[in-house]
Amino acid sequence: MDRDDSLLSDWRARALALEEEVGRAVIGQSRVVRLVNIAVFARGHVLLQGDVGVGKTTLLRAFSQVLGGAFARVEGTVDLMPNDLVYYTYIDAQGRPAVEPGPLVRDGENLAIFFFNEINRARPQVHALMLRAMAERSVQAFNREVKLPHLLVFADRNRVEREETFEIASAARDRFMMEITIDAPADEAQRRALVFESRFHDTDALIGALPSAMVPHQELGELGLALQRGVQAAPALQDYALALWRATAAPADYGVKVSGLDTSQLMLAGASPRGMSLMMRAARVAAWLDGRAYVTPEDVQSVFVETIAHRLCYQPVYELQRHEIAPHLMPALLGAVAAP
Repeated sequence: MDRDDSLLSDWRARALALEEEVGRAVIGQSRVVRLVNIAVFARGHVLLQGDVGVGKTTLLRAFSQVLGGAFARVEGTVDLMPNDLVYYTYIDAQGRPAVEPGPLVRDGENLAIFFFNEINRARPQVHALMLRAMAERSVQAFNREVKLPHLLVFADRNRVEREETFEIASAARDRFMMEITIDAPADEAQRRALVFESRFHDTDALIGALPSAMVPHQELGELGLALQRGVQAAPALQDYALALWRATAAPADYGVKVSGLDTSQLMLAGASPRGMSLMMRAARVAAWLDGRAYVTPEDVQSVFVETIAHRLCYQPVYELQRHEIAPHLMPALLGAVAAP
């Protein structure tokens, strides 16, 4: 067994143990926990969709606890400016102006998870700063470059209120590996537990009960590279992924039908090369978590919706309906493209 194989075998056990612990704090969300775990080990940023109070912050705090790195959070508001993420000013005890690092740079290289709550309430200037931090994992602050090598950005959008919001541009959405929807559990027993079991009412105690730093988060980057090298995609699997890519741009050419839509006039642009690359990164992690060193069509299908749907660009007449169209279009794409 070479060094990469040994590393992957050891880390897989840790990754599954980490997932199990998070599942103790965030019940009824096993698929969501698996997808976030995939994003963590694929080193990809995530958009979260969900109503208020479904556990998005609890989920991210739980991952931060078991990963061991620092967790920071900012609330999107219409008056938030880029500098508010980098520094803040105040009057100290002596009555003098003082400057302190903001939430994005306060923990420096130890920052593991940054949660941007209601990112669509922030202005495009703030989105631009986040895009740079996400792409380069660094930011300029205090006349120097602050490196954020272990940073993962999670952001959620307010999907109920539309006043004073700024929709994320297509280029910004494309920076996120996944968009994951979190809904309240459907299971009656789980709903009862969330409402009536007191341990779910104190988030600090709930998160504090989880093991701390189960994995050294500083090593996740090296692991991610080894994982992408070690999990193989056969030529037939590659052909399948490329066919899915073409189908996202020209669904009618593959016989994709969606009730009430002319699929030949639907798309402005399909998935980007970056999007397909991120999909395959996620599929490799999914295969690894299932104990395989090769990707299957099922691995691709398991992450296809979350990695691709948010980055598709519809013709302007359809763009405002994207959240109604995607749930029908994405399964239709998977059904139309033959798997090997």
